[in-house]
Amino acid sequence: MAQKEPQTIIAVYDGQVLRPEGPLDLDVNARYRVTITPATEETEGDTLWDYLQRIAGTVEMPPDWSAEHDHYLYGAPKRGSETEE
Repeated sequence: MAQKEPQTIIAVYDGQVLRPEGPLDLDVNARYRVTITPATEETEGDTLWDYLQRIAGTVEMPPDWSAEHDHYLYGAPKRGSETEE
């Protein structure tokens, strides 16, 4: 059996089995790991980018964070200043 790409589907639980809303590209009688999360109107049809935007947060950091990340992460001297802080 060839390795298949992960798929996200919408399925309805009828009290006994999950019934997908559309056809699936799966091998018959193969075992699959299934993760169940409720599908809301907010998430149906989302792209990966939509999902990332929804869960991403912002971090309050100094304005020179990207240039001086070694200083803030590891305590290295700032590269952009003549004197150490």
